[in-house]
Amino acid sequence: VQLVESGGGVAQAGESLRLSCVVSGSTFSSYALSWSRQAPGKERELVATISSLGVSLSYVDSVKGRFTISRDNTKNAMYLQMSALKPDDTAVYYCNKKNPPFWSWGQGIQVTVSS
Repeated sequence: VQLVESGGGVAQAGESLRLSCVVSGSTFSSYALSWSRQAPGKERELVATISSLGVSLSYVDSVKGRFTISRDNTKNAMYLQMSALKPDDTAVYYCNKKNPPFWSWGQGIQVTVSS
């Protein structure tokens, strides 16, 4: 299974970015998925999850109301729309299954938010 994250970059506080994750080599639509992030010197943090059909969503408190997770099972793709970005959102973002056993982690995508 290959995970490819894209769409990160540098943003000013208050701006928006949209992350994409494309999965190949697995029955994508069978699994609940997640976005997580890891900031320098910190542990990886679960940011958002989405059920296999996209009906059930969850978010860490720090991003509620600002981030939206979604998926398109016809494209084997998952997205994270990030709005009202804050410097604390700076991290490398990763996509994967919600529950173990996880797929091999991709390289992640850097998001940097400046104040």
